[in-house]
Amino acid sequence: MKMLTKFETKSNRVKGLSFHSKRPWILASLHSGVIQLWDYRMGTLIDRFDEHDGPVRGVHFHKSQPLFVSGGDDYKIKVWNYKLHRCLFTLLGHLDYIRTVQFHHEYPWIVSASDDQTIRIWNWQSRTCISVLTGHNHYVMCALFHPKDDLVVSASLDQTVRVWDISALRKKTVSPADDILRLGQMNTDFFGGVDAVVKYVLEGHDRGVNWASFHPTLPLIVSGADDRQVKIWRMNDTKAWEVDTLRGHMNNVSCVLFHAKQDIIVSNSEDKSIRVWDATKRTGLQTFRREHDRFWILTCHPEMNLLAAGHDSGMIVFKLERERPAFSLSQDSLFFIKDRFLRLFDYPTQKETQIVPIRRPGSVSLNQSPKTLSYSPTENAVLICSESDGGSYELYIVPKDSFTRGDTVQEPRRGTGSSAVFIARNRFAVLEKSTNSVLVKNLKNETVKKSVLPVPTDSIFYAGKGNLLCRGEDRVVIFDLQQRVILGDLQCSFVRYVVWSNDMESVALLSKHSIIIADKKLSHKCTLHETIRVKSGAWDDNGVFIYTTLTHIKYCLPNGDNGIVKTLDVPLYITKIIRNTVFCLDRDGKNRAVVIDSTEYVFKLSLLKKRYDHVMGMIRNSELCGQAMIAYLQQKGFPEVALHFVKDERTRFNLALESGNIQIAVASAKEIDEKDHWYRLGVEALRQGNSGIVEYAYQRTKNFERLSFLYLITGNLDKLSKMMRIAEVKNDVMGQFHNALYLGDVKERIKILENVGHFPLAYVTAKTHGLMDLAEEISVKLGGNVPELPSGKKGPSLLVPPTPVLCGGDWPLLRVMKGIFEGGLDNAAGGGTQEEYEDAADADWGDGLVIADVDDVQSGVNDISIVPEEGEEAHDEEGGWGLEDLELPESSDTPKTNATRSTVFVAPPPGTPATQLWVQKSSLAAEHVAAGNFDTAMRLLTRQLGIKNFTPLKPLFMDLHTGSHSFLRAFSSAPVISLPIETTNESTTTAPALIFTFSQLEEKLKSGYKATTTGKFTEALRIFLTILHTIPLIVVESRREVDEVKELIIIVKEYVLGLQLELKRRELKDNPIRQQELAAYFTHCNLQLPHLRLALINAMTVCYKAGNFITASNFARRLLETNPAENQGQKARSVMQVAEKNPKDSCELDYDFRNPFVVCGATYVPIYRGQKDVACPYCSSRFVVGEEGKVCAVCDLAVVGSDASGLLCSPAQIR
Repeated sequence: MKMLTKFETKSNRVKGLSFHSKRPWILASLHSGVIQLWDYRMGTLIDRFDEHDGPVRGVHFHKSQPLFVSGGDDYKIKVWNYKLHRCLFTLLGHLDYIRTVQFHHEYPWIVSASDDQTIRIWNWQSRTCISVLTGHNHYVMCALFHPKDDLVVSASLDQTVRVWDISALRKKTVSPADDILRLGQMNTDFFGGVDAVVKYVLEGHDRGVNWASFHPTLPLIVSGADDRQVKIWRMNDTKAWEVDTLRGHMNNVSCVLFHAKQDIIVSNSEDKSIRVWDATKRTGLQTFRREHDRFWILTCHPEMNLLAAGHDSGMIVFKLERERPAFSLSQDSLFFIKDRFLRLFDYPTQKETQIVPIRRPGSVSLNQSPKTLSYSPTENAVLICSESDGGSYELYIVPKDSFTRGDTVQEPRRGTGSSAVFIARNRFAVLEKSTNSVLVKNLKNETVKKSVLPVPTDSIFYAGKGNLLCRGEDRVVIFDLQQRVILGDLQCSFVRYVVWSNDMESVALLSKHSIIIADKKLSHKCTLHETIRVKSGAWDDNGVFIYTTLTHIKYCLPNGDNGIVKTLDVPLYITKIIRNTVFCLDRDGKNRAVVIDSTEYVFKLSLLKKRYDHVMGMIRNSELCGQAMIAYLQQKGFPEVALHFVKDERTRFNLALESGNIQIAVASAKEIDEKDHWYRLGVEALRQGNSGIVEYAYQRTKNFERLSFLYLITGNLDKLSKMMRIAEVKNDVMGQFHNALYLGDVKERIKILENVGHFPLAYVTAKTHGLMDLAEEISVKLGGNVPELPSGKKGPSLLVPPTPVLCGGDWPLLRVMKGIFEGGLDNAAGGGTQEEYEDAADADWGDGLVIADVDDVQSGVNDISIVPEEGEEAHDEEGGWGLEDLELPESSDTPKTNATRSTVFVAPPPGTPATQLWVQKSSLAAEHVAAGNFDTAMRLLTRQLGIKNFTPLKPLFMDLHTGSHSFLRAFSSAPVISLPIETTNESTTTAPALIFTFSQLEEKLKSGYKATTTGKFTEALRIFLTILHTIPLIVVESRREVDEVKELIIIVKEYVLGLQLELKRRELKDNPIRQQELAAYFTHCNLQLPHLRLALINAMTVCYKAGNFITASNFARRLLETNPAENQGQKARSVMQVAEKNPKDSCELDYDFRNPFVVCGATYVPIYRGQKDVACPYCSSRFVVGEEGKVCAVCDLAVVGSDASGLLCSPAQIR
């Protein structure tokens, strides 16, 4: 047996406790005088009441009214209304500490026990004491009403328990039926009749009794005393006697009671323990201890299987038995355990069948109910696990005929193990915690295999055939028992239940306050946190996880979105979901079918999966409304859908702006008619380029400055000039000056400056713009103070407004398709909208709004009306631009957009750019560079040629990209337009025009040869390296040209290596041996014949001068084999003659001309045939093994020894 703790508090000493009968609340009265009201389900403090002076020892909720009563050491009984958060009244009468208070279950009575040795019964409606029970001769520690009969039990420190009969009080309270009875009642009152009499005095305790309470249904009383004993008493109509004594507590017994649901007695004591006793066998079952806290009070929930105990530092709410029924699902059947029978529930028929009895006789019933149940359908075997004996299992093979009778008694096969599950048709796994291993057993209960688990495991769950889900302290793993490998691993909090989807593709891991959704390999999808305990869950047909908490049925979508489906009165455990019906088991083992409305989560799931046809159908056919749904749609980026549900104009306006639906926004703005909304409408309309709506919004808010600027950028100079006249009439000098500046009207600006007395500025303006006549007139007014214009500078630049790119009307927009929901929603709402705007298809209302000519306006005019153009009817109502008001006439009603324009602007899908077409199916790096896709080009070069060092290629990349585009200047204020330059290849697909060609490289090769011949080795090396760096970025047409490109790489590589050797040799002035070696290696590079001759002459000369005559004669012989010029041949023959006379080398070189070799491109040492070497994947230069992984010293691009697929420089290679 375990104490299943549900809630715990830390506080002052708790002396009184009371559960609310319906709500998840508990009252705790403290030694400090405070009464706390807790929600034990949420774990929150709801309220506190602190009017008592001193400890509060008794507290009790009323069964049906929003009341509770408390009694304290201040001799006061207070009745409180928890809804009003205050004390209603105080009952005075006791003369000492009040120990307990309790409401009667039926009558308006309160019973209280006090240290004044009396028990009082009060009427809380009349607020009077209706009876005083005297008889105890010491403190009365406790007094309680009988749950059904007219009895009161009391316990006192006088070592007795008394049972009082209060039936006379009840008869007195119930109005008598006739006058004679009423007369007798009056006489009794007058002569001091007794309302309550002692029925029994129970004596047996050796010390003071602290508590006594009735059994809820049987004629039993249990009491606990300072003699450390718990006594059970039985009573009948005439007498009461002691039945038994329960011994075990080590100190005073504080409180004792019968459990409301089970046949047990629970007691607690100052020995810091709670003890559980079997009420029938009268033996101790379990003891729960605290280290430092003495227990003072116990209470039992009137309807649920909950207990609470108060101690020195708080209280604890707990239960003693798991109430979740063990069940297992098999297709259309549910196997579950109820009343010691295995039962079958058939979903299609919704019938329940009793199959086999499962409890062996003599077993202890308390908290040994099965914990889990596993079923094998092919073998019809049931595996039941419980926590008895430290964890055990029972295996039942259910006979086929048992499905009908359910009376077959069979002896199950048993074993020990903390958990057991079927993993195959006739195999089940049992967890052996002591060795952290799993025993695989057959149906004869014989072990066939043992596997050690990879992680410390305290429970196992089914995870597919042959697999186990092992639960550790902070993680779960899926373990394959056959291959003994971990298939999945996930960090998570302590998992209580595991629920697999029907297809075994998804799993839900249920913890106390969280749910983790993962796939079959335990890859995390989402996590959900709940404040109230999660109880159960199942997957529905749509792949949505439906789960229950203590109070709700809820849903969880694959992306983690969740919500409430239904509120629950009692906790339910979901077993299966069939369409809109959730099948559950309650705590009594009854099957319930709960019908739910799945519209909300199916709608959200359709949005999530982008099944917009379903979404449209649901919008048309269902009442999906509410702020939560609107907020969800807005949050997920579907404001146009949310707009369909909303009636509130402000919300409609916000959603319309968000979805770009200007027409609805205008309608809502007219209804709201607030400056801020018109301003926001103007901003959005300007963003969409709907200048007419912008103008209308600015007019409604009288925003003259913005209007002027709008007319400037749309080139509406007529209206701009009228805006200037309006500013003049309104005496707005700055507005007038700005408008003149926008118009480029210099004379008007000069006139304005003169009118306000800025003559120097007026003079400078006139003089600068060459208006000499006006300048002279102003200079006369200035007298001698004529400002001097600065001289010696360039001519002044005049303030002239730029010519607008587009004059009048809306910004040009591409024709676009409507949004995914737009057409459907319009149809759903009604088809009248389109016709309304069709008449205005050819109208451009923005130009139709003409401001009256202001030339005739005299100063002081208060109203400037907006007049219609020719052909339009004039309206009677005045309106337009006013000095104080700007009222627009009815004729200029809300502007309408053209019918050709979509009511909601949806950005068109952009066409595919040419640069994107270049690279769509291309694996040629050059084409990616031309398109500007440098990163993909670099990846291609790395894959094809092993290139890692791109620094030398950067300028070539930039030149190639820029060279494949042409650039046009449009307007001074517009950015430069980039145009890709294309060419058509043989396959008629477009390709970029590239600036690097093979013919260019051939020309560069000739330049390199020439520089080599003339001895300009540094220049020649630069040219050859440029060729090597350019080759990856050229494209040729035919395969023959591809071969030529590859040949060119080899040629250039040889020259680069040779030139590097020669330049290195020239640097080494003071190392003659190394000079000779490098000169010798140079002759083994594959050079053109003229260059080879020069290299041989060079090597011959160097070696001859150093006294290495044999080596020099070798070079002379090789030179003569090339048919050199006469003078070169003569020199070679002379060297050979000297060598014949003096055949010796003065120093030994690392050079053996008889053994074929290649030269390492980095260390410049020979690599003889047979020695290991590595190559550059691009230029194929050879290197010693130690250079592997470094950048090639020859081409300076690729990594030596890396893998590469090879050069790709022609579409022909791909085809």
